[in-house]
This record gives sequence, structure tokens and C-alpha cells, in this order.
Amino acid sequence: MLTAVQELGEMRAYFNSGATRPYAFRKQQLLVLRDAILKNEKEIYAVLYQDLKKAPEEVYATEIGIVLMEIRTALKNLRNWTRPVSAKTNLLNVPSSSKIIHDPLGVVLIIAPWNYPFQLLISPLVGAITGGNAVMLKPSELAPACAALMNKIIREIFPSRYISIICGDGAELIAPMIRNFRFDHIFYTGSTTVGKIIYQLAAEQLIPVTLELGGKNPAVVEKDADLWNAAKKIATGKCLNAGQTCIAPDYLLVHSSVREKFLEKLREAIILFYGHDAAVSSSYGRIINEKRFDLLVEYLSEGKIVFGGGHDRETLFIAPTILEEIPAGAALMKQEIFGPLLPVFTYETMEEALELIAANPSPLAFYLFTDNKHAEKKWLETVSFGGGCVNNTLWHFSNHHLPFGGIGNSGIGAYHGKHSFYRFTHAKPVMKTPRWFDPAIKYPPFTGKMKQIKRLIR
Repeated sequence: MLTAVQELGEMRAYFNSGATRPYAFRKQQLLVLRDAILKNEKEIYAVLYQDLKKAPEEVYATEIGIVLMEIRTALKNLRNWTRPVSAKTNLLNVPSSSKIIHDPLGVVLIIAPWNYPFQLLISPLVGAITGGNAVMLKPSELAPACAALMNKIIREIFPSRYISIICGDGAELIAPMIRNFRFDHIFYTGSTTVGKIIYQLAAEQLIPVTLELGGKNPAVVEKDADLWNAAKKIATGKCLNAGQTCIAPDYLLVHSSVREKFLEKLREAIILFYGHDAAVSSSYGRIINEKRFDLLVEYLSEGKIVFGGGHDRETLFIAPTILEEIPAGAALMKQEIFGPLLPVFTYETMEEALELIAANPSPLAFYLFTDNKHAEKKWLETVSFGGGCVNNTLWHFSNHHLPFGGIGNSGIGAYHGKHSFYRFTHAKPVMKTPRWFDPAIKYPPFTGKMKQIKRLIR
């Protein structure tokens, strides 16, 4: 059996052969991937229930459906994406013609997290295939059932010299691969802490990276907001996948004038969606493992519980929980919560709210609830964030027409739809100059040509 580095060597040779470049080849691989997903749909539901207790409907909406949408988009647009794009030529270079060719990057590494272990592994893979690359996949070992199924599927449908997969402890496997083989790109989704390690490893060989990380995502409820709409959207955004979503609302900033009414609506929404006991709801998931569970339970002591708080270590259940009176310096406000705990803060002025947001700059997502166009404009212009919604949460992620990615500490680079194609290709500019027009002004000596040069270079 080949080692990972030996396998990567074969992938390099296969990519260099040009086999992955033709449009027909890329299209066929997308079809093979799509058919395998549809064939194994029930198995995907099963493993995601086993790892995270996700309901089939949630799996389709947030994992399988997203990937199939990416594949459909790629199949529809791939021919146009792969064609050279004409570009304008400036006066200095007339009558040359210019174009941009989107070249495959080469052999790329995709590292996926455990919270959406299918979608966040396969969605970037779609982009890498459309880009014409060879791909090494690394699923998360913390979602072992999904990783095992992905290993089975990938090895069945693709030759290892084209797309391969390596399973096991990321801490043991990833660093040796990066140190012993120069990838042409690394695409990592996960925590900021591990993202920094990946970035440092990549920097040693000047490997370009895409880092899809996380952050403290604020949700702001203005005084004019539709409170029931805000409550439903925030409850869904926070409780989906038991809060283990990188773009989930991490904390709330509610205008003091609507605090009581909004909290009442938020409690009603949670009960409407998951009942009085979310532990028996088929729509509510579980925490990934005991380590994460224990950390989240520690957070419960850092504020006043005004709703929820129930938990069971044996089943890894933590109820949707609303917290208030969070002290300054609390641990749950220093890092991404990644669970169903929702701290609530009130504010009187926008400046007061911005001060709290600034403690964790450049969140991955920002959510604003208001019908005031002036307030909306001011919030969106003032807060720096990866992406977000007005009067909604999460679902901007599902819009493949929008790029998805972070900024600052929440990530580097974006993907989805055509942006995935661009992420996994190099925009190679080419200018072609005819031989029949070759003015002497472009050659030395340049003495006495200043006036003409200034006319041309503008």
C-alpha cells in the first residue's frame, strides 16, 4: 500500500499529464460524483445521524442539498467558466489582443471539519474538480462514521491518482504531508487555532491557502425590528445542528426598549420548534463529543440562565439556552461558543453595541434585524464581517451566487458557485501582439520620445 507522500507523487504525475484539464473530463467527474451521492443518500443520512444525531431533513437542507446545488451550478456553467475570457488592451499595446485563461492550480489538499462533515468536504471538492485539479481529501476524524463512508465512496468512484482520501488523526497526518509534498493549494475549514497552524505550515513552502474559520457572530435586534420574525430566524440559526455552525449567531445585541418582548418571543419560537423538552425532538441534534460537551457546560456557569440550561452528558444533549448578565472577561465571550448557548446583551446606542462587537473584530457572519433603511446602511457600512443577512440568519450560505468566506481572523478567501471555480484556478493573463505593427517608440534610445510616451501611457 502506498504512503500518502507516494500517492501524492502519483497524483502530481497524473496532473502533469494533462488528464484533468479537458472540459469533457471535468464534466464526467461531476456526474460521477453526483450519481454516487444520490446512490448513497440513505447511507449519508445514517452516518450523520450516527455522528451528530441530525434529522434527514436537516441533512438534506444543510449538507446533501447544498452539494447537489453546487454540482448543478457547475454542470450548467462549466463550459463558459473554462473558456478564455477576452480582456481590453490599453493604448500602449494596441493592436495586441488580451485574454485571461483560468488554469488549474495542480494538486490541492482539502481539509474538512466535523460539524458539517459531508458538505464541507464535498462542496470544496466540486470547486476543485471544476478547476481541473487533482485532490487529496482529509475528512474529520471527529465524525468517524461520515469519514468512513466518504472514504468508501471516494475510493470506489475515483482513481487514487486523481482524487484520493486519507483518514485518521489530523494532528498526525496533515503536517507530514505538507512538509514532504508541496501542494499547489490548501483549503481548510475549521477552528482559527488550527487554521493558524495550517497557515504556518503552508508558509514554509509558500503554498497558497484558503482558510474558512469562525468567529463571534453578532445578531443585532433594533428597536423597530419585527420581533417575531427575528425570534424565529435567530432560534433557527442558533439551534440548527445544536449550535455547532460556524455562522450561527454567537451572541445577541438587543435594543433595551424591546428586550423583554423579544426574549418572550424567542422563548416561544424555541418551544414552537423543539417543544418544551428538546431532548425528545427529532429535529434537534447532539454535541459532537464529551470534550465539547464539558466545555459548553462550563460556560453555563458564566451567566444567568433565563431559559433552558438542561443537559445530559450520557446522550451529549444540551438544551437551547439563553444567558444574561455575562460578566466582563467571561470565557464564553472570548472564543466562538459553537453550541446552543446564546448570551444576550442590551444596548441603548449603536456606539455602545459596536464597542462590544469590536472586542472580537471581523466576525464570519453578521445578522441585523431592522426595517429602517438608514440604520441598515449604517450598520452594514460600519461593521466588518465575512457575510451576513438583514432580517435573516444563516441562509446567505445557501445562495451559490454569493461568495462565502471570512475576513481578518475569520478567514482568507471565498468560494461557492463560480467563486469556487475561481478559488481553484489561476487567472493567467495572456497578451498576443501581431508582428506587422512594431513602432520604434517602444525601443531605445528613448531620448526625445517623452511627449509620445506620455500620450501612450495613460
